[in-house]
Amino acid sequence: MSSNIIFEPSSSAVAQIAQLSEMTMDEIKSLWRQLYRKEPPTHIRSFLEKRLAFRLQEVEFRRAHQNSADKNDRRINAIVNTGKKPLRDRYPKPIPGTVLSRIYQEKEHKVTVTHDEQFEFEGRIYKSLSVIAREITGTRWSGPLFFGLRKENHDKKTKRSKK
Repeated sequence: MSSNIIFEPSSSAVAQIAQLSEMTMDEIKSLWRQLYRKEPPTHIRSFLEKRLAFRLQEVEFRRAHQNSADKNDRRINAIVNTGKKPLRDRYPKPIPGTVLSRIYQEKEHKVTVTHDEQFEFEGRIYKSLSVIAREITGTRWSGPLFFGLRKENHDKKTKRSKK
């Protein structure tokens, strides 16, 4: 490493972490200041190296998975602002390009998931699977249930009726 204490990151987080053991203590402290924007809390090298390795992985994850990280930030902010835990998704969201198929009254109906989490059915775009299920059946249906993304919970219905 250079005596100017300038960290030149490698192309991968693994390579950067491997360089930590070869760096001088001044370089370690300089990297700490660069990544954490504050002074190192201690002079214990092993502590600093472990925390730097964690931060390098964190930075790499954020770069590689920016959408997931942003979504998590929004969820955390919502919890902090409202004080309430948001409801969990009741069914897994299918990835874009997935074709959902259902045979109803001897006719096959296909729905394609679009890139913006909407659904294409018979040349039209819909925001909800339930609207598509209603169009197909003529009655109110849970879209995820109709297309097999979630199963009906019979236990809850039986427990309610017994009370």
